[in-house]
Amino acid sequence: MRIAALVLAAGEGTRMRSDLPKVAHAVLGVPMVRLVVDAAREAGCERAVVVTGHRAEVVEGLLDDAEFVRQDRQLGTGHAVMCAAQALADFDGSLLVLSGDTPLVRPETLRVLVEARGSAGAAVSLLTAVMPDPSGYGRIVRDADGAVARIVEQKDASADEAAIREVNTGTYCFDARVLFEHLHRIGNENAQGEYYLTDMVETFVAEGLGAVACVAADAVETLGVNSRVQLAEATRALQSRVNEAHMLAGVTIVAPELAWISPGVRIGRDVVVAPMTFLAGETIIGDRAVLGPNTRITDSRVGADAVIDSSVLVGAEVGPGATVGPVAYLRPGTVLGAGAKAGASVEIKNSRVGAGSKVPHLSYIGDAEIGRDVNVGAGTITCNYDGHQKHSTVIGDGAFIGSDTMLVAPVRIGEGAVTGAGSAIAKDVPPGALGVERSEQRNLEGWAERRRSGREENAKDEK
Repeated sequence: MRIAALVLAAGEGTRMRSDLPKVAHAVLGVPMVRLVVDAAREAGCERAVVVTGHRAEVVEGLLDDAEFVRQDRQLGTGHAVMCAAQALADFDGSLLVLSGDTPLVRPETLRVLVEARGSAGAAVSLLTAVMPDPSGYGRIVRDADGAVARIVEQKDASADEAAIREVNTGTYCFDARVLFEHLHRIGNENAQGEYYLTDMVETFVAEGLGAVACVAADAVETLGVNSRVQLAEATRALQSRVNEAHMLAGVTIVAPELAWISPGVRIGRDVVVAPMTFLAGETIIGDRAVLGPNTRITDSRVGADAVIDSSVLVGAEVGPGATVGPVAYLRPGTVLGAGAKAGASVEIKNSRVGAGSKVPHLSYIGDAEIGRDVNVGAGTITCNYDGHQKHSTVIGDGAFIGSDTMLVAPVRIGEGAVTGAGSAIAKDVPPGALGVERSEQRNLEGWAERRRSGREENAKDEK
């Protein structure tokens, strides 16, 4: 069966009190609309058509695998589907209609919805939920036999209808051909003057085309985000879901409520995630790595048995058995080889550090190529920027860089070479050589005592 998704993402979301469109707000680091499209893709959708409107360019910039149609005026969900009619005119199959602000919907649930409609031969299947407090949701009205009769919006509901706790979640699966054949039947004779897609249910029932409801096993999955409070609620729910899946797969998360892991992150077995750790983007963690505490890793790879302590990694690669931190910052383009070390208060950017090499503490390494088994002393800086362009530093295997060395790029330090502590090295150092650059030291005899005496005399004069 062919499946496509139509994601409604045109609204402003005024209750968010934000300059961003509502669906662009992130849950665990991922925009809501991105999570919805990903769920649709995983459910088997061959196409994802997204209806945009308010700040459409922002929403469209978040999705590189979708088609877009514009809803210039937001006149309701039915109107949004009308805007997509031409784009989907040639599609014949099951059409999932999803809300871009329901980030917790599961692919498994969407597949159940598709299968339910197909097996019943119905024009529509809809996802419902039983809510302790149904305020704000459309209510599911059933007939005497318990079958779905219609959906009534809260603002149009009678007192008896408003007391119903089974609600419409805004997630549907339609027979696409039947939907578009009947779409013109939707009117806007209601309190809001809008075109409600929910009216299709009553139309299909009246014409004997069928409507079936699938009650969500977990109502949290159907949560719609309309405020920052609900955004935080969705984040907590997704955090719990993601962390539980990792723990069941063999990851130790010491304090699950204090670990935030984006849905796209992959983690190996026997990894330990300490409190206050954030893993985001396309991050991959190898087996037995230890992460945290107080660590943030984004779009990075961490090899097996590596240790990352209280540090930040962005677009970096850490080899097997390497160690990072505490309080290190690995910026984009950083590659640490197997068993390498970036220690306390070290910043590295766009550089490769070879296997077994160490940058133990208080150093900045930028635009550098460091070989194997190199020791970089404390306080070393690669002076890579001359105010106009960047330059490279190359350090050969087995070199020893003395503490407080300034490597003024472009410069090359040969294999096995040594630089003297406190040197500013602006010329290449040949393999095996010692490079030293220091001004002459002068010792002024008696200077300290004369200085102290001078202070004492001044103090007497002031009195």
